[in-house]
Amino acid sequence: MAILYNEQTKEFHLQTENSSYILHVLENDQLGQLYYGKKIRHKNSFEHLFEKGDRPNTPYLKEGDMTFTLEQTKQEYPSYGTTDFREPAFQILQENGSRITDFKYESHRIFQGKPKLDGLPATYVEDGDNTETLEITLYDEVIDAKLILLYSVFEEQDAIARSARFTNNGNGKLNLTRAMSANIDLLDSDYEMIQLSGAWARERHVKTRKLETGIQNISSTRGTSSVHQNPFLALKRPHTNEFHGDVFGFSLVYSGNFLAQVEVDYLEVSRVSIGINPFDFNWMLEKGESFQTPEAVMIYSNEGLNGMSQRYHNLYQTRLARGKWRDQVRPILTNNWEGTYFDFNEEKIVEMAKQSQELGVELFVLDDGWFGKRNDDTTSLGDWFVDYDKLPNGITGLAEKITALGMDFGLWFEPEMVSKISELYKKHPDWLIHVPDRNLSHGRNQYVLDFSRKEIVDALYEMMSAILRDAKISYVKWDMNRYMTEIGSAQLPANRQREVAHRYILGVYDLYERLTSEFPDILFESCASGGSRFDPGMLYYAPQAWTSDDTDAVERLKIQYGSSFVYPISSMGAHVSAVPNHQVGRITSLETRANVAYFGAFGYELDVTKMEEDEKQAMKDQIAFYKKHRELFQFGTFYRINSPFEKDGNRTTWLVVSKDKSQAIVADYHVLCKPNRSFNRLILKGLNEDYTYTIEGFDGEYNGDELMEAGIPLDHERFRKNGEHNVEGDYASRLFVLNKQ
Repeated sequence: MAILYNEQTKEFHLQTENSSYILHVLENDQLGQLYYGKKIRHKNSFEHLFEKGDRPNTPYLKEGDMTFTLEQTKQEYPSYGTTDFREPAFQILQENGSRITDFKYESHRIFQGKPKLDGLPATYVEDGDNTETLEITLYDEVIDAKLILLYSVFEEQDAIARSARFTNNGNGKLNLTRAMSANIDLLDSDYEMIQLSGAWARERHVKTRKLETGIQNISSTRGTSSVHQNPFLALKRPHTNEFHGDVFGFSLVYSGNFLAQVEVDYLEVSRVSIGINPFDFNWMLEKGESFQTPEAVMIYSNEGLNGMSQRYHNLYQTRLARGKWRDQVRPILTNNWEGTYFDFNEEKIVEMAKQSQELGVELFVLDDGWFGKRNDDTTSLGDWFVDYDKLPNGITGLAEKITALGMDFGLWFEPEMVSKISELYKKHPDWLIHVPDRNLSHGRNQYVLDFSRKEIVDALYEMMSAILRDAKISYVKWDMNRYMTEIGSAQLPANRQREVAHRYILGVYDLYERLTSEFPDILFESCASGGSRFDPGMLYYAPQAWTSDDTDAVERLKIQYGSSFVYPISSMGAHVSAVPNHQVGRITSLETRANVAYFGAFGYELDVTKMEEDEKQAMKDQIAFYKKHRELFQFGTFYRINSPFEKDGNRTTWLVVSKDKSQAIVADYHVLCKPNRSFNRLILKGLNEDYTYTIEGFDGEYNGDELMEAGIPLDHERFRKNGEHNVEGDYASRLFVLNKQ
């Protein structure tokens, strides 16, 4: 059993394969925490783990009792105002102005499986899964409200998924001003916090800082999870590295404004909380109404950061991503965007597709510019009807021509946005997110449609589904290219305006759910100016995401490395583009560009008709190589070895290993060539120490333990590229393909 209950002591022991999480009912009938960490054996009582005592300058709950105070108590889902001065997990504003609550334990149930969350993406279970759920019901009799805490234990994946649901059963209105998805009070503060931060074209860079007394947090107020911060943080011990030591991961399955923070108090307790950002948030609950928080996924690993990441990869790849494409290798594609931008016609697109197909590409994607009068980024968003000047046979005719070549056809949409120069805006100027009588700012010459309104989501569904029903489309790239400003809705009353940002995300999820349900065979790829919404919430609907608009191979090393802390390789759209690179102007070899892009959902973002014959042959060889190994690339076990964020950042190494450890592909990248450098060893991970391996293209046999301890001496003449000397130049890369003998 994954969930055990000690009835006499009212303790709940949640067990995964390698971790234990223990909580209990406190003497005031609220919930407390006792332990989270490496798995420990169950016993009939863990009462001795609860700590309390008399301390100076401390308020206590009961008169005459100088021992029990919430200020010193590790709590499960804490409130504010009754002896705990740390930031709470939730807060409810009542009609009399009070924010004081007292949710007491009422009941619990333990059951097999996992319930769906209403209107929200979440992890799920399938028949035969060894997953149990604990549902704890708490009740506040003064306001007649219930608080239900859900814990689903993925025993084999070493993960615990948590969320909370509030229900107002009383006659008075309740305003939920804060509703986090999870709270954890860890035993001490000897941790370093890892976050994934960045900006457009340099997303999810790994940042590390030591915890100090006070609050450390990351957040978004942009209406999306954003490129600037990702809804994830990890706490690791100072000595923890990629392969050894303790680490706790916290990931939010949500695509909107979020907060993830750690508060260290004067007793050195670290309070971790993650959920919807309470800044500019309020949710009013009338009688009978409920509010469900998004899901947070917690993972503990004592096998370092790689151990944490591999657990997230396994869970998110198999129990968050859904549908036909979850377990199916992704097609190799060509996207025309960097090849043509808005300047194309049907003849040009068909010729690009034809030449791509001849080289082995399986899917051609038509990006922005096919609709309305879209010749630049100032017009036509919202007008999802074809531009017959560019495409005289329409999308349906173009799709038929491309599929006749033996390829699949994909199409770009940006359904959440509108241009002022558009038919949609002329008809419905009030459909924008806006505030009356206030300046309306723009981004990329476009505005955000109010997806908090059902009629707008319905209208976009009708436009998109009509195109998808009529044409042979097997792939959709769903883009979103600006953040929210002047957040307001023409439909909602004044006391619900702070609900707009969350209602908007619920509208996005609703449209995704309808389209993916009606068109289950279509592969959806999420995109938001690259990685502005690269989060677990999107992964539930689209099993892959455009990792970044930055396609430069050197920059992608950091972007893909950081993304791998949480997200599986199969979720990362990774393309080879033309040089000089359009984002940074860097010139790298076609080989290095492919060697980076292989570790993801592989494709090309260029005009193949402008390539030289030798480049086309190289592209053909790359495609053949990827087809041979793509199941390993997309669904193997990923290991990070050398980090671009450590030392001078000059070297990055990673590898992917098959589940049975019979195959592996290692990639080693050097950014700048150094004179008279030291000898380099490639120390591998994840192999079977008892196996003997060969390395394609090189002589010899190598034992697994040898490769993981002594490594591959890269400067030995046996391993030099084509027998050349060991000066490879800048932006060099090498792949090694290992096979069990």
